[in-house]
Amino acid sequence: MWIDSHCHLDAAEFDADRDAVREAARQSGVDLCVIPAVDRANFERVRALAHKHGDVYALGIHPLYVPKANYDDLAFLETQLSHFKDDKRLVAVGEIGLDYFVPDLCTPEMREKQWCFYTAQLALAKRFDLPVILHVRRSADMLLKGLRDQVWPSCVGGIAHAFNGSSQQAKSFIDFGFKLGFGGTLTYERSLQIRRLATELPLTSIVLETDAPDIPPQWLYVTADDRAQGEMTQKNTPIELPRIGAVLAGLRGMNTTAVAEQTTGNVKQLFGRFFCD
Repeated sequence: MWIDSHCHLDAAEFDADRDAVREAARQSGVDLCVIPAVDRANFERVRALAHKHGDVYALGIHPLYVPKANYDDLAFLETQLSHFKDDKRLVAVGEIGLDYFVPDLCTPEMREKQWCFYTAQLALAKRFDLPVILHVRRSADMLLKGLRDQVWPSCVGGIAHAFNGSSQQAKSFIDFGFKLGFGGTLTYERSLQIRRLATELPLTSIVLETDAPDIPPQWLYVTADDRAQGEMTQKNTPIELPRIGAVLAGLRGMNTTAVAEQTTGNVKQLFGRFFCD
């Protein structure tokens, strides 16, 4: 069994074939997908999809959506977390975090607003005893500062999604009880730092993800020259997760089954409320 620890199954790219994609992924061995929200407008959608397909979900406000968000959205998130606190398919607060890559998010005003939303959502996660799913984009040190400021308990933990930081930053997240998410990026030979981390970090701290429909693996990617000729990059889906797992197994010189078992166990450990009888 594989678990896709980060899949935006609610995205518009899946509107035409969502049910078929999910069933095909299940047939390929992806037994569970974690579907994170990105803003209040899709809270109900991710919840309904998780229940429909036997998956799990997270509720939160993504940093890319912070510019259009208002502070009432945080109150709405609090209300939703309280209302669905007994829903075992609600497993985390996410996707939340900080993005210091997109220029429009790097102004002093937007940095401050992102920080306010991030720390407020960390506080909600602590209140409701839920792990968090973090968006980490040139922001690992500040995300770690937020965890330190919250005296983040390792028993809650979370996932540093699409991790691409340093070894020291990885260790710091692990010390806070986090798993590190690896996906399509590690399939590219030029991703030397990520492939090194995926090889050297303890497997007990790694979870696999597709981030579908984003971050396609190497075999779906189409070069700029080919796109100029009209060829389109194929849509990334959770079907790709076992093949991504096989790449990780190859990098580590391991049996693919062993990688599946360990990474699945890591997700189960983190989101134990869903897997408890």
